[in-house]
Amino acid sequence: MTKLICSKCMKVHETTHPTTCPTCHASKEYLYNFKNSDAFLKKEVSRIIQERKDLGLDGLVEGLDSIIINTEPHLRVAAATDLIRSTGLSFSEAFEDDQFKTIVLTHPDSASFLIRSRKQNVQHENNPFFEFNTHPKSQHVPNTRLETFLFTTPNIKKYVQIQKKRGVNFLTDDIIQDKNYSFIQTIPSQYTGNSIGLIQWHKENKSYQSSNSEKLHIPLEKPKKSYLQNIKQLDHTATRVRATDRDAAIIEFMELTNYYFDFAIYVKLFNSITNVARLSADDFAMVFTSGVVPYKNDEESGPTEKFIHNYGTRVHHMAFHTENIEETFSQLKQNQMEFLIGLVGSEKDGLKQTFTKPSPSTLLVNEYIHRYGDFDGFFTKNNVTQLTEATDKQ
Repeated sequence: MTKLICSKCMKVHETTHPTTCPTCHASKEYLYNFKNSDAFLKKEVSRIIQERKDLGLDGLVEGLDSIIINTEPHLRVAAATDLIRSTGLSFSEAFEDDQFKTIVLTHPDSASFLIRSRKQNVQHENNPFFEFNTHPKSQHVPNTRLETFLFTTPNIKKYVQIQKKRGVNFLTDDIIQDKNYSFIQTIPSQYTGNSIGLIQWHKENKSYQSSNSEKLHIPLEKPKKSYLQNIKQLDHTATRVRATDRDAAIIEFMELTNYYFDFAIYVKLFNSITNVARLSADDFAMVFTSGVVPYKNDEESGPTEKFIHNYGTRVHHMAFHTENIEETFSQLKQNQMEFLIGLVGSEKDGLKQTFTKPSPSTLLVNEYIHRYGDFDGFFTKNNVTQLTEATDKQ
């Protein structure tokens, strides 16, 4: 019996005498042995970059504008409060429309955070992300996850036309047009559970309120803690994906954005691969973490595949660039922040990092990260290994 993956539909199959893909019926030439490695991805990077140019997608997706975190209705304010108290984010605005109640948190150097909850009766049919949330350790908050990464675009109409021709499906038939912006987002990915959103701003003074929204009065004051000023922009997020979907998740993200696969760090001791996709060295980075081999059981499969089994595919943590990280870490601990691990790394290594325990309001972990001097390696294998091990405590 041979384990094969189809390079067209990216499904893994066990078969004795392969002739075609059992799922999409692609010919035998598209089937290759399943073994996570960078060779296939690096080959795909060149193809996708050329395809984006040929289709006219090159330059249509710019940097990260914001992220959308959905919560249970009774946890929305708590989730925003937690972030205000543990990051450099501050309250900007709050409003409701016919679908959502939303709190907007901002930092001058960072993507914005939209913390929201659905107003309708929160049943499966009202939440396209519901199926990704009902796992053993997440089913108690079935509407809670970081749902959407929202990127700016200079021409949303052109982007949507091109992507629809490619077969990309969106949550709405048409672009949502408003005086402040035009907006659309994809259906959740079957590989990550994440949605990619596009926004084209029409005014310099950005407001996420729509024409039919009403302002909400929520007294969210920033604590007067000097160490919070050390916590700066959103540096990266890390999405946990299954070993069998690693290639497909990264390729899909590259096809929907102008990002490219940069590098991967293998931690075979814990059956884990950390994969980094970047727009440029100075932009928000998208990280995908998968197993090297698929889940077998909690004892043998390692922290990454175990997390997916217990929580589903989802964003595991949000990393914030942090100055004076030693003092900031100490002050956060003194103010009741709990951590999965202490600071790992050193100035000699080029960076220091740590993970908090997950927030009960969002299930998300905060990472605080500081890179020293001209360190440009993004991560180190030693740090990745220690942080991967720490996630086993969740």
